[in-house]
Amino acid sequence: MDYGSIGVNSMSFAVVDHSNSKRVRVIKLKESDLDRLVFPFKKHTVLSLEYKPFSRFSLAKSLDEVFQNKLSKTLSEILNDRNTGTAIIEPDIQNKKFDKDFLVKLSTGLAYLIGNPNFDSMTGKYYARFHVKHQDSSDSYLRKAYTNLDLHTDGTYVKEKTDWLIMTKMEEQNVSGGESVILHLDDWEHLEDLSNDPVGQEDFVWGSPKSKNVDYKVEHPVFAKDKNGKFTISYIDQFPEPKNMKQGLFLQKLSDALEQSKNKISFPLPVGSTIFSNNYFWLHGRKAFKEHSGLSRELLRIRGTFFH
Repeated sequence: MDYGSIGVNSMSFAVVDHSNSKRVRVIKLKESDLDRLVFPFKKHTVLSLEYKPFSRFSLAKSLDEVFQNKLSKTLSEILNDRNTGTAIIEPDIQNKKFDKDFLVKLSTGLAYLIGNPNFDSMTGKYYARFHVKHQDSSDSYLRKAYTNLDLHTDGTYVKEKTDWLIMTKMEEQNVSGGESVILHLDDWEHLEDLSNDPVGQEDFVWGSPKSKNVDYKVEHPVFAKDKNGKFTISYIDQFPEPKNMKQGLFLQKLSDALEQSKNKISFPLPVGSTIFSNNYFWLHGRKAFKEHSGLSRELLRIRGTFFH
């Protein structure tokens, strides 16, 4: 579908190719339309959204109605299209009336237009917010500012399916570096070689550090196939527990091949913008930040499943 052709005339948002890749579609939301969301969004506090799941659907419906009920359709088509699979939503939020609570509500609305978010055990909510700062004592790469966050998918260590992932940049201060890095599985030079390796289709044990608040382990292969026979990937470097030498060496080969890919896409994500990706054939990561004692960046994350 030619999303770009529908951006100007039939709806009030534009859909264009990202400057770095035609696989990534950018949805631009105008300030005038965001203004129309202020009143319906005020009906819901962030606390009420956390405690009343049905209110999230009401919020999402208000969001879709502002865009003539076309935003949900466009997002679903992009995310389920193997040729694309990632949308970056860029709201024009230069005005200070669009605060962090507004971004939580906008991210919630976007999520509930296409599916049901999973419970996030790290926070005990349907979403998580986390800071990257100059100093960190956590047990996860997630908050290590001056280390690359290598390419991975989400949900590797939980029983729930993770079809899609939302990441919204809430704020940043004193930031240089830290660009988003993503890779489409079909663009990876080593997909055929590693996906057809029998070890990659064995069950691996996947655990998680204490901060994730998950008290069980799961088993699944790195590679599987979707209903169309296309390979999917479920992988993160920190959480697999290889059972033997061949699994350990396979994971090292996999990690090296991903990080050395020349087809990774790197770009800065503006404050207020959201990356919305299919979690089965897109991997994501982050470059290291340049050191600064006042470094601070906050992200919001929502993970979930498509409506069926």
